[in-house]
Amino acid sequence: MTDPTPDPHDPNQGLTHYRADGAAHMVDVSAKDVTKREATATGVLRTRADVVERIASGDLPKGEAIATARIAGILGAKRTPDLVPLCHPLPISGVEIDVVPASDGSGTVGISATVRTTGRTGVEMEALTAVTVAGLTLYDMIKAVDKAAVLTDVQVVAKSGGKSGDWARAAATSEAGREDA
Repeated sequence: MTDPTPDPHDPNQGLTHYRADGAAHMVDVSAKDVTKREATATGVLRTRADVVERIASGDLPKGEAIATARIAGILGAKRTPDLVPLCHPLPISGVEIDVVPASDGSGTVGISATVRTTGRTGVEMEALTAVTVAGLTLYDMIKAVDKAAVLTDVQVVAKSGGKSGDWARAAATSEAGREDA
């Protein structure tokens, strides 16, 4: 009989993607209920204000960046299990990507992705991948005019569905994207 008391010295304690012997494995979700699930992630591309104006106007050497980033984000969500080894393939029901150049001169472009499925596991990874791939695409589209641009603050901001229910990030977050106490 195994001792049900958690071992505080076991680095794998509570980590669902590790077997008792420490080897990584894909979690079996077959016993979970199929439910409607949704996740939203956000990120920020930081560049210069003049570059943001060029993104907004579609005046870049590689062409129209916003539509290209949106399509890339959708593709990223759909290809997440090809990129993240222990991520389950999911039937994606819908993906909404918003790419919003700031008009306040801050030199930022906001990126958000909401991904929906009806399945046995959540779509947080798909939402994060969608934002990241959209941001990488924006970077690729602007690197000829700003090689110093940065993709930052990629984080899940909300999720719904499944056994754990609904969750939303607190409005005030620190630089690292963690909830402030």
